[in-house]
Amino acid sequence: MKIGVIREGKVPPDSRVPLTPEQCLVLKEKFNHEVVVQPSPGRCIKDEEYLKAGITMTEDLSDCDILMGVKEVPKAQLVSDKIYFFFSHTIKEQVYNRSLLQKILAENIQLLDYEVLTDEKGKRLIAFGVFAGMVGAHNALWTFSQRTKSFDFPRMKDMYDYNAAKELYKQTKFPAVKIALTGSGRVGSGAAQVLRDMGIKGVKPADFLKETYDHPVFTILNCYDYAAAKDGRPFVKSEFYESPKEFKSIFQPYTEVADIMINGIYWDNDAPAFFTVKDMQSDKFNIKVIADVTCDIAPISSIPSTLFASTIADPIFGFDPNKNEAVEPHGKGIIDMMTIDNLPNELPRDASLSFGQQFLDKIAPELADFDTSDIIRRASVTKGGKLGECFDYLKDYAAGK
Repeated sequence: MKIGVIREGKVPPDSRVPLTPEQCLVLKEKFNHEVVVQPSPGRCIKDEEYLKAGITMTEDLSDCDILMGVKEVPKAQLVSDKIYFFFSHTIKEQVYNRSLLQKILAENIQLLDYEVLTDEKGKRLIAFGVFAGMVGAHNALWTFSQRTKSFDFPRMKDMYDYNAAKELYKQTKFPAVKIALTGSGRVGSGAAQVLRDMGIKGVKPADFLKETYDHPVFTILNCYDYAAAKDGRPFVKSEFYESPKEFKSIFQPYTEVADIMINGIYWDNDAPAFFTVKDMQSDKFNIKVIADVTCDIAPISSIPSTLFASTIADPIFGFDPNKNEAVEPHGKGIIDMMTIDNLPNELPRDASLSFGQQFLDKIAPELADFDTSDIIRRASVTKGGKLGECFDYLKDYAAGK
């Protein structure tokens, strides 16, 4: 097959790449796929690096079988009758991308969404999640530094790579804050790694609630720590995943002792939110900074104050719980929100290298048997102008209902 790496077209721009120059060469030498790259001035890996590796740069990708990007492709830039790999942000019926899915169907595009490239047990095979968690944790502390002026802390985007960030952490004295980290998957593990590299000590949830510390601490909260069955029966994780409507939030005690919340869960639309806007109005609500890596947009969200996605250029907004609206950050009674939805783009070289390697290890072998691969079948959101067999639930969404 001939694979084209497309130029990112979404605004604000993303500098990540799905394949590095070296990985393009592996696809050719090990898997016998030709790879060409569309020129772009905004990538973290420059055109010159691809050219130096012997990769062809071309504007015209019309003869490619597969087109690969990272973020959503603008509707006007879609090429009919192609196979696309990108994050479409449509599979949870996101209203803001409904028209994108409709255009993909109309243009007879086979869309393979990275988010649903899974094994037979439903486990994701390729993701940027670890890096989203890493940057999310860094930005949570940066947001707190901007709010309190208690320590100096640069942005992750202003450092060359994560090794530079780790050197920074060694030189930084963090205040005695309490950080509640939700989720233990890729995002949660990335966030926890950064907090540990910062020298912040992890503690058990029970100790987090009752103990006072003279140094910064964090606790990792799993689903059984923040959700419980409405009828009082013992928590069973499989039941929570299968019937989230039957559960309620028990997160409230953490809102009274945490200074910072980092949200790294995968949230089901039917699952309970952590808290309500009314809860946030209480004098007992202590959280001052929320870094919502999950970034589901309210009102269908786990965090009701995630009103919109912020940007790398403008990363923070304030939320006034009494007015239920966005305001300037850092004010009294205001919760500072960090809701960037492309966090790995602040650590683009590290994230791109890891993502491309996952593609080589897990997905590239499937391309030889493309039409019979179960992995490809499960990830085909659209095919032949219709929804893929695993995505019939999007029928009403795609129809505009």
